[in-house]
Amino acid sequence: MKRSRLALLTVIAVASSPAWADSVVTVYSADGLHSGENSWYKAEFEAFTQATGIAVRYVEGGSGAIVERLAKERSNPQADVLVTVPPFIQRAAGGNLLASFTPDAAAHIPGTTAHYAPLVNNYLSFIYNAKLLKTPPASWNDLLDSRYKNKLQYSTPGQAGDGTAVMLQAFHSFGGKEAGFDYLGKLQANNVGPSASTGKLTALVNKGELYVANGDLQMNLAQKAQNPNINVFWPANAKGERSALALPYVIGLVQNAPQQENGKKLINFLLDKAAQTQVSSLAWGMPVRNDITPSDSHYQQAKAALEGVNIWQPEWDTVAKTLPADIARWHQVTDSE
Repeated sequence: MKRSRLALLTVIAVASSPAWADSVVTVYSADGLHSGENSWYKAEFEAFTQATGIAVRYVEGGSGAIVERLAKERSNPQADVLVTVPPFIQRAAGGNLLASFTPDAAAHIPGTTAHYAPLVNNYLSFIYNAKLLKTPPASWNDLLDSRYKNKLQYSTPGQAGDGTAVMLQAFHSFGGKEAGFDYLGKLQANNVGPSASTGKLTALVNKGELYVANGDLQMNLAQKAQNPNINVFWPANAKGERSALALPYVIGLVQNAPQQENGKKLINFLLDKAAQTQVSSLAWGMPVRNDITPSDSHYQQAKAALEGVNIWQPEWDTVAKTLPADIARWHQVTDSE
């Protein structure tokens, strides 16, 4: 697998930190939840600091890149909390990079395991420039049209979580790996090339440098305010079915974390009712707690966007085991070594 070229973004997310704060918690996170001026992360990190006096050090990168960094630091961990997406959270757990920890809200969060818990529900999506294209590409096969040559890009599987999701979605939409790889090989004729970051593709679509790119629903809806020309869509398979891979942000406590107790406090804080109630209004995501149903307009718009789209997910532990071989095959069929 290629190593990520994405530079990790580090932010001390506590501009209003009280003078008596003498402790810190370090978060390694996939991008998306810190997007925008009034992001969910920004609001919750500041609230956490005000409540506990613990400053939050935020390090952002591609979903695979941050797990790779965590693995490199195994003998001298620098992070306390990891937030990434499947199958990278499963790889982190399988690699003994996550400590056993059960959050206080575990009973209200489906999918919680001994090492991680869903944080924000989210789904694979695609975006197109609605100013230049009257309608989005209706099907996967439409994306093979020559009009999209050098006007289409998706983030790199193995480095970006959303890019990995595109590969998995192709397997699902074409009925298996062989057919999925065959399609991705053909699609490469239109693909601009590798991208370790999904979020950076949005501005390119908005400006018309790209017509189509991949993304995820939470991030794309959050980006629309600053990128008004983008709209989300899901291409249909040969049967006319549109589907979206469920791709939640997932949180876990780092094994041998330098500030493990602070990490536990932050995880519990982000999963409590107050924080989860604001997930949709601030981040356009969907809360993971089954005892919360938001009523804000962002939640309603996200639900409306998914109407007619079949939600699915693979057996993530199996995906995590086969991922290295699948990524190697992807490089082979796309000739992107």
